Amino acid sequence: MSVLGCEGYESVVSIKTVECLSKLISFDTTSRNSNMDLIEWAAAELERLGARLRYDYNAGRTKANLFATFGEGDAGGIVLSGHTDVVPVDGQRWQSDPFIADIRDGRVYGRGASDMKGFIAVVLAKADLLAARSVRKPIHIALTYDEEVGCLGVPGLIAELDRAGIRPAGCIVGEPTSMRVIGAHKAGRIYRCKVRGCAAHSSLTPKAVNAIEYASKLISHIQDLAEREESHGTRDDAFDVPFSTISTNNIVGGSGDNIIPAHCEFVFDYRLLPGLSPDPFIESVERYANEVLLPKMQKKYANAAIDFECIGNIPALDGKESDEIYKIATELVGRDRAEKVAYGTEAAYFQQYGVPSIVCGPGSIEQAHKPDEYVTLEQLGACERFIERLVERVNV
Repeated sequence: MSVLGCEGYESVVSIKTVECLSKLISFDTTSRNSNMDLIEWAAAELERLGARLRYDYNAGRTKANLFATFGEGDAGGIVLSGHTDVVPVDGQRWQSDPFIADIRDGRVYGRGASDMKGFIAVVLAKADLLAARSVRKPIHIALTYDEEVGCLGVPGLIAELDRAGIRPAGCIVGEPTSMRVIGAHKAGRIYRCKVRGCAAHSSLTPKAVNAIEYASKLISHIQDLAEREESHGTRDDAFDVPFSTISTNNIVGGSGDNIIPAHCEFVFDYRLLPGLSPDPFIESVERYANEVLLPKMQKKYANAAIDFECIGNIPALDGKESDEIYKIATELVGRDRAEKVAYGTEAAYFQQYGVPSIVCGPGSIEQAHKPDEYVTLEQLGACERFIERLVERVNV
């Protein structure tokens, strides 16, 4: 496969990595779509090199996690993990087709180039190195689905590993960190709130319960809690955002310009520091809804309601400096210690399974999810060298 525009960059990154990334970008693995074409292509490449493969499918068998192993045995070793899904390009204005790799100015543009097909491309391009070295300790490659919509795929993969008795000694999740090692990140709780009121003509406000207005009161209470968290909550200055954050990110309500709305729903997001419980926060929100707002609503309409649902639950990552994978990764990038970030990753799920985990991959999170997403060739080259040194280290 030839990639237009990549000639002359061999001193920075291998053509093979750029070709792999171009192929990966060509698969439209937006989370609403199947990832099977990508998985089948990657599986064929890995199986050709002698990897042992395991699959974990979703209920409809339209998506799959892939787990490939090189080296002796299945237990122990290191996992190199990446999610195959990408966020939508809907409504974004791109200078080039987001699903055709465009290489210019030392960058590879395309959806997923940074988040996180760049890392997967390097790992697949270096798979022949894993096969050729006959590593004593296994190196595993994990490709997951539906990370972008709540880390829905990785729990199934981990359950499959547990059933098979496979427990790696460490995991590197290759989210875009500019090749910095991330040892900790916040937990995430995502909630949906549905407010049910009573509709009426907009000229008859005393006869209605305005769901949007009551939702806005609840959102204001949530914002007050967010400001209190920033001013008086627990802090950890090692994080890029050193306090727990709360935000309302989506709201839907109303059915007409002259109809007092009977329904409104919104989604809010709580990102909390490792070691903290979300319970006091959600209890405050529910108490305000049930003890302050709901009595007023039901005084006018007995069937008024405010319901909450947790729709996302991402655990915190809290790596330890004593973990072997922590020591190896920081040594390979030439740092004394790992950093901490606000966003969540699948590394926390591997950690929950008892596998010490860190996050490190090419590209910047600042490019993720944007139009004209890109990863630099320099970052891909740095990741190649990281993987090469990792294989040497594992083989010692």
